[in-house]
Parts: sequence; C-alpha cells; structure tokens
Amino acid sequence: MSDSLSATADPQFIPAEIEERAEAAWPAIFSLTMGVFGLVTAEFLPASLLTPIAADLGISDGAAGQAVTATAVIGAVAGVATAIMTRGIDRRIVMWALTSLLVVSSLLAAVATGLTTLLFARLLLGIGLGGFWSMAAATAMRLVPARLLPRAMSIIFTGVSVATVSAAPIGAYLGEAIGWRAVFVISAGIGAVTLLAQVLTLPKLPPLAAPSIGTLFELLARPSIRLVLFAVLVIISGHFAGFTYVRPFLEQVPLLKVEAISLVLLAYGVGGFFGNFAGGAVVARSVKAAVVLGSLAIGLAALALLFFGASSLVSGLAIALWGFAFGFLPVGIQTWTVRVAADQAEAAGGLLVAAFQVAIAGGAIFGGLLVDHLGALGAVGYLATATLLGAALVLGLGREPPAASGAAPAMAG
Repeated sequence: MSDSLSATADPQFIPAEIEERAEAAWPAIFSLTMGVFGLVTAEFLPASLLTPIAADLGISDGAAGQAVTATAVIGAVAGVATAIMTRGIDRRIVMWALTSLLVVSSLLAAVATGLTTLLFARLLLGIGLGGFWSMAAATAMRLVPARLLPRAMSIIFTGVSVATVSAAPIGAYLGEAIGWRAVFVISAGIGAVTLLAQVLTLPKLPPLAAPSIGTLFELLARPSIRLVLFAVLVIISGHFAGFTYVRPFLEQVPLLKVEAISLVLLAYGVGGFFGNFAGGAVVARSVKAAVVLGSLAIGLAALALLFFGASSLVSGLAIALWGFAFGFLPVGIQTWTVRVAADQAEAAGGLLVAAFQVAIAGGAIFGGLLVDHLGALGAVGYLATATLLGAALVLGLGREPPAASGAAPAMAG
C-alpha cells in the first residue's frame, strides 16, 4: 500500500476495476451463494447427526461434539490468514481451492473410522469456511458495480439462511433414513456441483493488494475498523448468548412442547431468509440504518421476551422478528467493512470473520454462565442489553460509509 495512506486514516480507495464494471456478474454471485450454502450446511451437520456419529465411531457425544468446536476454532484462524497466505494467487483459484476443501472434508468425514479422522476432516472444513467467508465480500465487490453490492451481499447471505433453516432438520431426517455417512456424501456432492459452477462463472481476479501481518495492524489502527469490530463483538455476542439458549427459554418461560419449539425456530429461520432481502434493500440506501435498525429490532424483541415471554404468542412473534432483524446485520456489517477498507477488503474480511467467531464463542460461554446462575431469562437479558448498546454505539459514533471513492471518511472514531 502507498506510503501516503495514513495508518489511522479511513481511505476511500475503490479499485478502478470496481468502478469501471458496467454489468454485474450475477452467475458468479450465485456460485458464491452456493459456496456459502454448502459450507454452512456442512458446518451444521454434526449437530443433527451427533448421536449416530458417536455410536458408530464408539465415542462419547461430548467427543463427537468437538467436531463443531474444531471447525469454529480453525475457521477463526483461517479467516485472518487466508488473504495473507494467498496474496499472490488469482482470487478465483483461491475460491476454487476453498470450495474443494468442502468436498474433501465431507468425503473424509463419510469414511471416518475414528475421532482423529473426523476431527481432521472438520479442520479442513474450518479452513474452507473461514477462508471463504473472509474472501466472499471482497470477491463480490469485484463482480458487481458498487451500487449493486448490497443486493449481491443479500443474495450471498441467502445461502446462510437456507442452510440455517434446512441443514439440521433435513440432516437429521436423512441420517435416520440413509445413515449419517451418506449425508456427508451428499454434502460432498453439493460441494462438487458448487465447484463446477464457480469454475464456469468466476472470471479471472488477480490480487489487487498484497496484505501482510502489518496490514492487519494498520487496519486495526483505523477508527472506522475498530468501531465495526467492536460493534460486532457487542451485538453478535448478545445474539449468540440468546440464541444458543433459546430452547431452554421456550421450555421454561412459555412452557412450549418440542413440536411448538420446532415451529418457533422455523419461524426464526424463515424470518431470517426474508430479512436478508429486506436488509439488502435498506443497505442500498443506508448501511448505518441497516445495522442500527437490525440491532434495535432484536433488542426490542428481547425486551418483549423478557417481560411478556410467558405468552406463547408473544414469544413466537418476538423470535420471528428476531430472525428477520438479524438478517439485516451480516449484510450491513459486511458491506460497511468493505466500504471503509476497500483498499484491503480481503484482510478486513479476515478480521471480521475472527471477530464474529470470538463473539460467537464468547456469547455462548457468557450466556451459559448467565443461564446457570439466573435461569433462561439471564441470557435474554444480555441479548437485550448488548443489542441495544450496539445500536446506540453505531448510531452515536458511526457515520454513513460512502459507496464510492473520494468521499469523506466513513466513521468517527
């Protein structure tokens, strides 16, 4: 990067290739959506197949559960490291390689004979998942005109919503019908189809920057990046503190049965699906508004659960609103990040992935402590506090990041 760029500035550098692109490469965007869907589906599969995996491999449920932990931990590392380790390689080749890890990981899991092989397979998935997430937004911004980036990101995140809604129930059903190993073979097949789509649609994307370890520290010196990352740590930790323990809440407060809980969680997933599109529409007008409105709506839904959650109707509607509002956040946060760090979008994406993983882990741990000491309402209380605090933080300190170069700095620090 040029010496003229101050480490503490918020340069609005948008590569010329982005500004000059007249038409969106929508088939390539859809291939990225397929990649996100396949990777997130594979990430969620062990949760729905845990019991048969443990029984077949002769290990405890807790040991089998480490397949999820392994993916999350290595995903955080890969998110930061991918852009640096592949900085001289055509980005389409990098995306192909990361998608290939989905195929290899799923096949290894399908033939695993013990915990070691299963964990190795999940480590490979973590590399693919973390790397793909860190590169997705930076790749999308090179495939569409700047004005269409919010729409592109909302399409990509649709893959997450579909995977979230379908992976666990379909995985559990197919695992019972055809066996857990066959489910992982299907996952590998999804990855292979996705890889073919990406080979056919992704254009040549030579690297536009050469990120290094120093780049990460330079990005962290920018007030706008620090604000985004801090907002993620606050808001997302609250979200996952609440969502990780939403089932105990539904069992203990509105006293719902398993069938009703399944319907409520389905409403959450469907809400998130439509929230992605609504969030993309809001982001096209104001990134700041999308993040503030999404966080504020989740906070209000949490307050409804906290004070009126004994009503099954209120709980169901509040959780559906929660899912819808959360759909605003990934689109808004990713778009905000690439706009305030367009000169190093890949490295910034890595930091964002790491922040998400830390927030997810921290939220689950802190939420568990609250549930153990205060009951199910403890995690919901933290959900309300964190998301409302995050909304106030962004509203008070953030300034709308411009969608094109030459604008004023994006945020106050």
